[in-house]
Amino acid sequence: MRLDVLTALNAERAARRAAILVTVIEGGAQRLVTGAGIEADPLKAVLRKRLHSAKSGMEETPEGRVFLTVHVPPPRMVITGAVHISQALVPIARIAGYDVTIIDPRTAFATPERFPDVSLFAEWPETVLPKLSIDHYTAFVALTHDPKIDDYALVQALRSGCFYVGALGSTKTHARRVERLRAQGVSDAAIARIHAPIGLDIGAVSPAEIAVAVMAEITAALRRPEAVL
Repeated sequence: MRLDVLTALNAERAARRAAILVTVIEGGAQRLVTGAGIEADPLKAVLRKRLHSAKSGMEETPEGRVFLTVHVPPPRMVITGAVHISQALVPIARIAGYDVTIIDPRTAFATPERFPDVSLFAEWPETVLPKLSIDHYTAFVALTHDPKIDDYALVQALRSGCFYVGALGSTKTHARRVERLRAQGVSDAAIARIHAPIGLDIGAVSPAEIAVAVMAEITAALRRPEAVL
């Protein structure tokens, strides 16, 4: 690999941005295509497919046989609310490959005993989120039902471009949330990105079932063909 290509790749990885290294088998020519540059590349269709699968592999293209080495940042999940749903969601998310962080200033809930071996902050989101640098490869999940905890975090998740933003609550609860967010200057287009009520509509009742519905919805947001990563 050429030094300039390696330097560019390391810069993309350090910034948690996706990139694909295109290697033409005949001749060995290489180029790096960043996530932002895919639409301008002649192989954009196959690059999009590989990016969303997050899998490297060989492809037959108009340029000949090429090997596409996919570099995708590991996904993260940030949850506000050390609640029962979170206890069920954490192990599911970990199995799916997510690095999970939980934020909840309520020290009675945010305890190591309830959430062993997880990144846990018994602090306000205003204190924690600026340190986390949430980004496009972050799924944000609001589960507290408490506007004092969830609202600030929702605004930051939307502004940071998290690929998934979901919030627990009924349709009426979300309608009140929408009014509060509008009052804070959040646009209707941004608010429309919030999945609420959270999770796929599978008739979930228990915390474990809701966790399954949430994880399924997050997976769909990450892997659906039209997702822009």
